Amino acid sequence: MKTSVLDLNGKEKETIDLPKCFSEKIREDLIAKVLEAKKIESPYSPSLKAGRYSASGILIHRRHVWKSQYGRGISRIPRKIMSRRGSQFNWEGASIPSTKGGRRAHPPKGISRINTLKINKKEMKLAFKGALSATADKEKILKKYKSLEDLKIKNIPFVVDSKILSLKTKELISSIKKILGDNLFKIALRNKKIRSGKGKLRGRKYKTNAGLLIVLGEKEKLKAKAFEVANSKNLSILNLAKGGIGRLTIYTKQAIKEIGEKFK
Repeated sequence: MKTSVLDLNGKEKETIDLPKCFSEKIREDLIAKVLEAKKIESPYSPSLKAGRYSASGILIHRRHVWKSQYGRGISRIPRKIMSRRGSQFNWEGASIPSTKGGRRAHPPKGISRINTLKINKKEMKLAFKGALSATADKEKILKKYKSLEDLKIKNIPFVVDSKILSLKTKELISSIKKILGDNLFKIALRNKKIRSGKGKLRGRKYKTNAGLLIVLGEKEKLKAKAFEVANSKNLSILNLAKGGIGRLTIYTKQAIKEIGEKFK
């Protein structure tokens, strides 16, 4: 499988052979499995020391004992003292789930909320290769981005010359627009918008799309807030399949070379 290396103006500079991992079978089931296992959920639970005050289990139901519930016609629940006069108490039920302001009956346990799913090494490798192949598959890209249904895409996957890394932000955006074209460039930019509904009152006011992924070589660097940048060494399925397989991706020539060496 061959592809073109594009210059800063989006014109073909040379042709290179793509590594075999870009033509692997796309195992959507394995990719979904890995994405599920990689999900991060913030574990939360009440403090283990919460609610341990004098109301819990101090009162007893036995005769001739000070602070006893016996013979008072009251239920056997933990109580806290609101006021007292000698041996007469003004009690109020507290602490347990059935009382006002009491603890939760079955609060979440922090340990049970930690994701401990594991993936076999061979499955992980197949899933990663499949996610790479999806970035080079026109059908998968068109399926992911519904606004591109009738569009013809050329030069997939997009491989660019490393000179693009020396450009400043304004020039970089202009160059990527020439490489991708107007229709793909609309998808490439990260858009931030206010979420509709009650979610914006619950700590998730803004929504952002995944946008374009730029994959660099191990020693290459690029500062660009408008796009997501990943390194060929640390590249993962979470980058390649963010929002679904077939993400719009640009690779540098060096990154393609390093990915090929990694999966020989």
